[in-house]
Amino acid sequence: MEAADGEGLMGGHDQFAAPPNGNRNELLNVDQEDNMQGQVEEFLGPQADYNEEEEEKKYYRRKRLGVIKNVVAASVGAMIVYSVYMGLLQMQLILHYDTTYREVKYSNLGLQDIDQKMLMGINVTPIVGLLYTPLLIRFLGTKWMMFLASGIYALFVSTNYWERYYTLVPSAIAIGVAIVPLWASLGNYVTRMAQQYYEYVNYKEEHVQEQKKLPKGACHSYVIVFQSVFNIIFNLSFVFAEFPMAFVLNSTYLHDRSHILAEVKKCGAEVTGLIPGFNTTVLRKLPSSMLLIYVESVLMGFAFLAMIIFLGLCGPAYRPTEEIDLRSIGWGNIFQLPFKHLRDYRLRLLCPFFIYSGFEMLFAVSGFSLSYGVCALGLDKLWLLIILYGLSASVFSSLSLLLLRLPRWVCLASGAFVHAVLVVVLMAFSPKPNHLEYEGSLLVIAVLWGLGTALNKTGVSTLLGMLYAEEKERLDFVYTIYHWWQAIAIFVVYLWNGLPMRAKLSILLVTLLLACYCYWVMERRLAKKVPFRLPRIPRPRHKVKGYRYLEEDNSDESDSEKSGEDDNEEDERQEDEEDVVQNLDREEGGQDGWYPVANSPRARRRGAEGHYRGQEEGGVNEREERVGM
Repeated sequence: MEAADGEGLMGGHDQFAAPPNGNRNELLNVDQEDNMQGQVEEFLGPQADYNEEEEEKKYYRRKRLGVIKNVVAASVGAMIVYSVYMGLLQMQLILHYDTTYREVKYSNLGLQDIDQKMLMGINVTPIVGLLYTPLLIRFLGTKWMMFLASGIYALFVSTNYWERYYTLVPSAIAIGVAIVPLWASLGNYVTRMAQQYYEYVNYKEEHVQEQKKLPKGACHSYVIVFQSVFNIIFNLSFVFAEFPMAFVLNSTYLHDRSHILAEVKKCGAEVTGLIPGFNTTVLRKLPSSMLLIYVESVLMGFAFLAMIIFLGLCGPAYRPTEEIDLRSIGWGNIFQLPFKHLRDYRLRLLCPFFIYSGFEMLFAVSGFSLSYGVCALGLDKLWLLIILYGLSASVFSSLSLLLLRLPRWVCLASGAFVHAVLVVVLMAFSPKPNHLEYEGSLLVIAVLWGLGTALNKTGVSTLLGMLYAEEKERLDFVYTIYHWWQAIAIFVVYLWNGLPMRAKLSILLVTLLLACYCYWVMERRLAKKVPFRLPRIPRPRHKVKGYRYLEEDNSDESDSEKSGEDDNEEDERQEDEEDVVQNLDREEGGQDGWYPVANSPRARRRGAEGHYRGQEEGGVNEREERVGM
């Protein structure tokens, strides 16, 4: 027993006894932990060679280069799309016009009737573009709208592999649907890039950091530069569009001008229609089917390249939160706002210029180039006229950079003056058919018309960007109105093909003079600081959807969130009540100004309820007075 107790005591003593090197090991562990903590602090702490301001500058420099890349990519993508579209359409119309080509390849298919319906689909469908363009842009986003529209143009190219009524006409209608959204997205995108470039240059400014509205005129210089760059690149599409005709449908396949113009008796201002008496056989020999397939395959490849450029190289126009806010104002409001923006007298007075810009561009590539150029020089010179026109428009678009130093009216006024002089000259100019001595004068007119087009198109786009540069939530509505009026003008040009040339030129001249007068009135009103009426854009209202938010009470919501939402609702309620009070005061004062009425349906409803309640109380008081009497 004693031995056992001794062993037990010895065991307990050994159990609680400290190891001989215990204190030393603990000290080593503490030292290692201190060393590790020091290394972590040294790694996470500020580096001696790290300059935060320099790194910030490098970051925003990369952002600015990204914006420039976006503008160039969007311009190149649009240029490729329209080069492919116009080049294929021109080659297709020439081939389908030839009687031999129709009889040999398609006999009873009726290609001319298909072409007429196809042109009708392209020119008539954009008339309803104002109804759906803002909805598409807000739903898809600016970048994805450009990508989708370029895909529709690629679809049009693909249908030419199998030329039938059920392939060509639906694809032409699809292009008509996509024209206004594509151009509204491009205008919106270029102006947004100018705003972003300003933000990345002035990233230290308080209003930029807090994402507030930009100061008036802050990004005008960037709008001028970016719109000039876009038009310089895009106008090259007229040049590249003539490559299929210059390298494929050249003198190898086309008859000479003496055969094509044998029955043509007059040209220019004396013409009624396009070219009366033009020969219906323009091809000396038919191009092989494999040659046409090769050409269409090359064009299809470039159409896909444009889609890839829009998708891969163009960055987003808005931040994700901004796109959500743009959609969250309600689809009904998005549908109505383009019509409400027409209350702004600036847009109303610019509408004649919008219409004229559509008139003059289509007249250059159809009326002048055919009734003057082809009629006098022959079909084999058509590509030369269009290439000179496109090069001129591209080069002279750089003249809009002078707006950085000159008043903004200089660009539009100069372009209008050039075109007015040319229209008067064309009214008196009637070249004789099949006479090459007119080649020099016609080429000069083509170059000068390109000069006027450059100043007009760049001037209008830049002017819109400058007027609404600070209103980034309105840009899609403004550019939709601009290109919708252009589409209306293109439809009118499509309808007037049978008119005499002098009647067409008279319409051009009257529209130009009216546009200049309306623009002068607009600038005069702005100089007098006459207030313009802008529709109020509703606040975004985000709706959280999901099974756990179907109930009125959100069990996952904290007290702070509840109180925050209550404060927001109370603020909105107070603002609505203030709006009602202000509007009632205006009504009592008899003001018939440009101010809008209540800013929300809730405010109008409360104002109406208060008005009716006041009438009822007034009626009760009158009855009580009568009873008392």
